[in-house]
Amino acid sequence: MRTSVSVLAILLMVLTAVPRLGAQSHAAPQSALDAAVQQHVAATSADREAVLRVLDRSEVKTVAQRAGIDLRRATSAVATLQGDELAQVAAQARQVEDALAGGQSRVVISTTLIIIALLVLILIIVAVD
Repeated sequence: MRTSVSVLAILLMVLTAVPRLGAQSHAAPQSALDAAVQQHVAATSADREAVLRVLDRSEVKTVAQRAGIDLRRATSAVATLQGDELAQVAAQARQVEDALAGGQSRVVISTTLIIIALLVLILIIVAVD
C-alpha cells in the first residue's frame, strides 16, 4: 500500500511540474525585459525634458505672463505627469519648439495659442490628479 501511495504521490508531482516547465520556456529573457524598461525610462525622460525646455523659453514665459498663468506651478507639475498625459503634453511641447525653431523673434498667434493650451493642459491635469 505504501508503495502505491508513493508512486501516486510521485506521479502527481511530475504531472503538476510539467505545465510549469512548459510555461517557463515562453517567458521573455531578462535582458529583453531590462531593455524594455530602459527604453520606457528613456522615452519618459525625453518627454519631460522636451516640456521643460519649452517652458524655459523666453517666448513661453512672456506668453504665460500675459495670460496670467503661473509658470512655476506648470514647471513643477511636469514632474507629476505620467503615461499618456505626459506623451500628449510632450507632443504639444515639441510642436511649440518646432514652431519657435530657427530663431524666430516673434511669436505668431497660432504658436501663442499652442503655448497657452500647453500650459492650461498641464495645470488641468495636475488639478484633476
